[in-house]
Amino acid sequence: MSDFFDALETREPAAREAALLAALPAQIAHAQSASPAYAELLAGVDAAAIDSRAALAQLPLTRKSSLAAAQAARRALRLGGFAAGAPRRIFQSPGPLYEVEPAAESDDPWRIARALHAAGIRAGQLAHVGFSYHLTPAGAMMEAGLRALGAASFPGGVGNTELQLQALLDLQPEAYAGTPSLLRILLDKAAEGGHALPQLKRALVSGEACPPALVAWFAERGVDAYQCYATADLGLIAYETPARDGLVVDEGVIVEIVRPGSGDPLAEGEVGEVVVTTLSPGYPLIRFATGDLSAVLPGQSPCGRTNQRLRGWLGRADQSAKVRGMFVHAGQVAGILKRHPELRRARLVVSGELAQDRVVLQVEAASALPPAIVESLMQTARDLTKLRVEVEALPSGSLPNDGKLIEDRR
Repeated sequence: MSDFFDALETREPAAREAALLAALPAQIAHAQSASPAYAELLAGVDAAAIDSRAALAQLPLTRKSSLAAAQAARRALRLGGFAAGAPRRIFQSPGPLYEVEPAAESDDPWRIARALHAAGIRAGQLAHVGFSYHLTPAGAMMEAGLRALGAASFPGGVGNTELQLQALLDLQPEAYAGTPSLLRILLDKAAEGGHALPQLKRALVSGEACPPALVAWFAERGVDAYQCYATADLGLIAYETPARDGLVVDEGVIVEIVRPGSGDPLAEGEVGEVVVTTLSPGYPLIRFATGDLSAVLPGQSPCGRTNQRLRGWLGRADQSAKVRGMFVHAGQVAGILKRHPELRRARLVVSGELAQDRVVLQVEAASALPPAIVESLMQTARDLTKLRVEVEALPSGSLPNDGKLIEDRR
């Protein structure tokens, strides 16, 4: 019984990078030809030239808001023209936003089996699925992964906790796949009734935060819980392994960390927005901005998997504040950084009360900033935000590496 799902997980990093970048031009060309939305977004792009991360970084971002707007405005084109070909099923998330299960792909189109395997779930086992099967795709995502793994599933869904507990007691599954909150409720109810679940040893949880304290709580009750980072649009992005040292990036996606409010890639270790390009032919999302903050961890996982690792979910990237009747967005601060490459980091801090807002642009640079540069920064900030902004130059390393470009202290 292998610790690894397949040989892809232990490839030399250079070989993986070469394979992903070799597949990228064909995926760009496919998106241009098969997706009406990307035919417009990528008009004039030479797909053959998109063969490096630097070239990929020149393409525009696609956001959830773009998908929702296209779906609402272009109903004649199913899914706003982003899908390539006929879907197998269509799901709905709040908004509403419609997501696709692509047809003519593998039995595991969201690639969840890899995360289930890393969590210790194996063929022949039974997993209780605690995700919704109604409207949203999470239940179907887990079930497809379990089926591809050769494991059986009980479609518990959400709610009806008494019936779900009865099923757990009757069927004694070896695993659980669902939200951590539902798993806790079920374990609590079992304990209240004096019931044991001795077979339940493994869990893959997602959809909510699962802090270390909760992981420890599960472990005290005999359940090793592992997390995965997935979305309805992209499928699996990254997953936890027994090393419990970050989340290993899935083999079927290209992940970038970019400065919030921009598409500019950040260096390893810097906190920024997670941007994903999927190699799915049925739903070829290119540079999809998740809105989530994370960072790439240095080095490889102690578990032996060699792909990039993410620190995990570190917050949301869609930052804004209303100042003197005007909205300020992270993209405007990112614009200041772009115009002033001498800066390492910047943060717009809003403070004050009773309509007496004070706006300070805190900046870090490798060396002291001359007065002329400070004046130039004030003018740039005013040009981009339409606000009078003070500039505060800080010593290198003063601003935390948390991806935050706007801090509202009011």
